[in-house]
Amino acid sequence: METTQRQSYLDWLRIFSIAGVLILHSAMPYAAGETWHIRNKETSDLFTYFIAFLHLFRMPLLFFISGTVSYYMMQHRSALSFIGLRCTRLLIPLLVGMFIIVPPQIYMERLTQGFTGNYWEFYKTVFEFKPYPLGGSFSWHHLWFIAYLFIYDLVFAPFFMWMISDKSNNVKQALHRLSKGKLVYLLAIPSIIWYALLSKRLPETGDLVHDRCYFVYWLLFVLAGFICILIPSLMDSLQRNRRFAISIGFVSLMLYYYVWFNDAKLPFVPDAIWPLFSAALRPVIAWGWVLGFIGYGKQYLNRSHRILNYLNQAVYPFYILHQTVIVILAYYITRSAGDTVIMKYIFTIVVTLFITMGIFHFFVKPYPVIRFLFGMKPSNGVKKKVAVANKVLTVKEPLTEVAI
Repeated sequence: METTQRQSYLDWLRIFSIAGVLILHSAMPYAAGETWHIRNKETSDLFTYFIAFLHLFRMPLLFFISGTVSYYMMQHRSALSFIGLRCTRLLIPLLVGMFIIVPPQIYMERLTQGFTGNYWEFYKTVFEFKPYPLGGSFSWHHLWFIAYLFIYDLVFAPFFMWMISDKSNNVKQALHRLSKGKLVYLLAIPSIIWYALLSKRLPETGDLVHDRCYFVYWLLFVLAGFICILIPSLMDSLQRNRRFAISIGFVSLMLYYYVWFNDAKLPFVPDAIWPLFSAALRPVIAWGWVLGFIGYGKQYLNRSHRILNYLNQAVYPFYILHQTVIVILAYYITRSAGDTVIMKYIFTIVVTLFITMGIFHFFVKPYPVIRFLFGMKPSNGVKKKVAVANKVLTVKEPLTEVAI
């Protein structure tokens, strides 16, 4: 039932997801009501509505795709070997990010709060290991996603290995039955129930320790991605039912914005269940759009292109670098009084893309040590020789094996 052939549509969707992260984070300094590291004096409510839309499904989609990545990385590896690989691809870039990439973001924020020292005077405070934002300068900021994914893979490596093995055939046969009709969407039910019951009492923190609701919420997308790529018939079902998924996501989104704009409950929902119903809207939107994107991606994006390998190499370093570039740019852009919010936003996107891709192309991609620190495969790993039946064969390694 399993497939080991890489699916190009997942790579395209990952690239689009990271592009969405760029679009969202570039809007943060200019959105009304948002608390972020750098803030523009003039803000826009429209950016707030736009950010809310992207935030509903961008991370669920990334976690779902990361679940498929974990599946591919487990091919021909033991659970211990898989954990070692995830330490290389996730833990090392996370540490590099926390000590090198993230501190400039905190420094720029401190400057807006009245700090007058130079960067090196500030940087010493990172090694006090006091957590941000509680007076400290030690944080993973946007790299929380990498930290969570590392923990998921560390804890669930034995489960992933068991699911790939023949020992789980009965379970896989049972899951295969979900490919009939629209039963595949039952995979979303545990997540929706969990979020509806706990999200209002346990808000999102991104700090792992106090993020009990969202830690499980994101995990269920990872597990769904792993299961769906493990059992191809489930992916086929998502492809067949893609219009249904997007329709659910679209209708739920309209209801969500209706409640938000009117500050009112829906008239057809009884008061007794309204708190649970309103809380459930967010995960329903997320699952609708995520599973819809997967289905449409499989239908229309499952084709390779010569630029795909380059973008696949760039996407992980780009994610690690982009927010630091945005924060530094925004610090100077927001001090300009002669431009509109929309012009500042467009400038932030374009220049961040230019600088971040430039850093990747000229300073990350060519150098083996830097590639390693950013969780990339060695550049000379395109081909390797393996001995089979006393013969030496040259085989191609999958160029699309990425970390997230």
